[in-house]
Amino acid sequence: MAFLGSAVRRVVSAVRPPLSPLCRTTTRSYSSEPTKEKSVPYEKTLKQADGVSSGPTKPLPRSADVVVIGGGSLGCQTIYHLAKMGLTNVVLLERDRLTAGTTWHTAGLLWQLRPSDVEVELLAHTRNVISKDLEEETGLHTGWIQNGGLFIASNKQRLDEYKRLMSLGKVYGIESHVLSPAETKDLYPLMNVDDLYGTLYVPKDGTMDPAGTCTTLTRAASARGATVIENCPVTGIQVRTDDFGMKKVKAVETPHGTIETPCVVNCAGVWAAKLGEMAGVKVPLIAMHHAYVVTERIEGIQNMPNVRDHDASVYLRLQGDALSVGGYEQNPIFWEEVSDKFAFSLFDLDWDVFTQHIEGAINRVPALEQTGIKSTVCGPESFTADHKPLMGEAPEVRGFFLGCGFNSAGMMLGGGCGRELAHWIIHGRPEKDMYGYDIRRFHHSLTDNQRWIRERSHESYAKNYSVVFPFDEPLASRNMRKDPFHQVKDYDYYGAYDIKKNVNYKYNELLGKEYTFDFPPHHDVIKSECLSCRNGVAVFDMSYFGKFYLTGPDAKKAADWLFTADVNKKPGSTVYTCMLNKRGGAEADLTVSRLEPGSANLPLAPESNAYYLAIGGGVAEHNWNHIRTVLQDQGFRCQLTDYSEDMGMISIQGPKSREVLQEVLEADLSNEAFPFSSHKVVKAAGHQVRAMRLSFVGELGWELHIPRDSCLPVYQAVMAAGAKHSIINSGYRAIDSLSIEKGYRHWHADLRPDDTPLEAGLAFTCKLKSSIPFQGRDRLEKQKEEGLRRRIVCFTIDEKVPMFGLEAIFRNGVPIGHLRRSDYGFFIDKTIAYGYIRNPDGGVVSADFIKSGEFTLERMGVTYKAKAHLKSPFDPENKRVKGIYA
Repeated sequence: MAFLGSAVRRVVSAVRPPLSPLCRTTTRSYSSEPTKEKSVPYEKTLKQADGVSSGPTKPLPRSADVVVIGGGSLGCQTIYHLAKMGLTNVVLLERDRLTAGTTWHTAGLLWQLRPSDVEVELLAHTRNVISKDLEEETGLHTGWIQNGGLFIASNKQRLDEYKRLMSLGKVYGIESHVLSPAETKDLYPLMNVDDLYGTLYVPKDGTMDPAGTCTTLTRAASARGATVIENCPVTGIQVRTDDFGMKKVKAVETPHGTIETPCVVNCAGVWAAKLGEMAGVKVPLIAMHHAYVVTERIEGIQNMPNVRDHDASVYLRLQGDALSVGGYEQNPIFWEEVSDKFAFSLFDLDWDVFTQHIEGAINRVPALEQTGIKSTVCGPESFTADHKPLMGEAPEVRGFFLGCGFNSAGMMLGGGCGRELAHWIIHGRPEKDMYGYDIRRFHHSLTDNQRWIRERSHESYAKNYSVVFPFDEPLASRNMRKDPFHQVKDYDYYGAYDIKKNVNYKYNELLGKEYTFDFPPHHDVIKSECLSCRNGVAVFDMSYFGKFYLTGPDAKKAADWLFTADVNKKPGSTVYTCMLNKRGGAEADLTVSRLEPGSANLPLAPESNAYYLAIGGGVAEHNWNHIRTVLQDQGFRCQLTDYSEDMGMISIQGPKSREVLQEVLEADLSNEAFPFSSHKVVKAAGHQVRAMRLSFVGELGWELHIPRDSCLPVYQAVMAAGAKHSIINSGYRAIDSLSIEKGYRHWHADLRPDDTPLEAGLAFTCKLKSSIPFQGRDRLEKQKEEGLRRRIVCFTIDEKVPMFGLEAIFRNGVPIGHLRRSDYGFFIDKTIAYGYIRNPDGGVVSADFIKSGEFTLERMGVTYKAKAHLKSPFDPENKRVKGIYA
């Protein structure tokens, strides 16, 4: 590698001698100004040959049911799917020409396997649309090329990750093969395999062409009645406030006229934040330079698969008889001032940043060392805090939908996401579980916090090609929201941008040790915490929970409609319940406590009759918006107030919890005086708290909901009283293990918006024996009558191997589902897992179907015999939560 190596060293140094063939057409530039367009690797782009015309390509209608803004992959896919679902009075507005901005220069790769069941389904739909549906509808070829995909593993952990993908792929019928280095060489003769551990080959992966795809999508949409208008920038979005104070989209303004519409879809990519500002909507994304280079001809590269070498952070995309080479670096360049004039322009490539990808590419395909570069492509892309798109209805304005922030994956996710977005708009919710992409996953205090957006987006970009481990956590923006007990170091950007790396970075060190697909190094620590809870007493900090009050004249009506369970018990009761969407899917599980006035003051209780809602903290924002939307849609006269930041919460659990708390709380904690699922305002170490007898781990225990200023003294009193009982602090990983061992559901793992309570084994939360109507009830009644076609099942295996979710479930050798969640149950001393299964014949999944089957679970290509359980193998009679210990 001497020739290229010396050239790369020269490029990075301060001097500028003549460059090697691989570097010869490009000079360094730190400018963020657009430069003249360079050659991109497509036969055509959809721009005009001679300048941009002065007006729109079609007359603007006076009104439309939906206006989609942005003519890139997402905009075109969304209008196509809207039209296909029968909504034809829809308009797409593009400020320049279709694909301008970011789509036109995309690499256009499509990989079918990702570590998410929902994403696998979204990608499958995109592939079907591009490779089959559009051609059948229009007779036009989209430019789809099925040349396969090859994932490179240079170590065992990386290959383990790929084997996990392979197992998940079997559930969805996606062909993939683990290859040895020698087999990889046979498939791809130009590849260096000396440092390979193995590869994963997916024969039906491929490449999309942005111009061909967008042209065909818009033609198909237009044929169904949709209107596509280019050269028509949006200059404003009118928002009206109705009589209930609700903000709604009213119209879209352009220099060429105004379109009245109740619905706008923001598919503006890098420019989505500016479009959001027009309507008062926060769009938490950031623009970065993202680059690849296109090589000259390489002999023997024809028909080779696309390559992802994650460990080198590089991809190699087949481009006829050449390659496109790109990747993700730890020091990406932020585009600080996003320009509205940037359409079919590109940035100069910064070789100081890009050189690392060249070195990785040459290592993988040595022929590149003597290959020249035909063009460099460095354009803007939008990135988000968790490297997931921003979708769904904005919480600030009804009728304003997001379809942006696709982190350079807009082409491959576009078909699936366009369909879900169309369904969302027409039916009020997507068909699939889109919570991971829903804008409401982010707390409202963060979505306009520029430091949070920048730090988290940087880390997500830099770690995009990192192994996806089960217990990974971000280091960025750890101190944005803090409970009274917590503090960690600020983000150091991994030392990029000349920022000094953190020293004595304990959290980073602990996290690094967890990077494994085996039992993690802290397995024994978690075991100790779990068994201390099962046999003695443990304290959990649950302050991250959402804590809301529902009050107002229609609060009872609203509670009846919102919650599946009857929460209108006597004051002092607490009820575990679900909230559903209109299709009967679970939007949340939570506890609802009936309060009586006068027992306490804020923040422990409002002055009027109220319901107190305690909700898992990570999903509290989603819950808040779901409740508010239902209240608006139903016209209930209610107030929802958020006291999450005003209260902490600790949970004291275990057989000895009563003995500990009896010393701290000024109350009788006997079963008769303080039964399970009840609550009281009591004194704790001289401070008022709301004590609730509840458990999320399956033990005797109480939650203490504490005003913020009282948190530390109450906590210290609990720890002092518990010292003689060997009380310990326990973490969230222990909660995960204890809760799955008991069979309790985690929302968005075992329970999602595409699961009904009946399928999830939560029929007991539904007031179906009463006559009280609630949202989604009709769907549950129909499902109950017809029988369950899918349902959740508990599995245990005897071998001591870890599982984490996504492992394939086989019944009698036939794949019938995959695990949603898995952990080690330390009390039963087995791996325990939950997953939804289907009857391959399409019939009902009965208890008989489960009892009569032979089940296996596939982990990384290896199958293990599994036992299916209809009830939790731990305390199936619920004696322990009642304080009954044998």
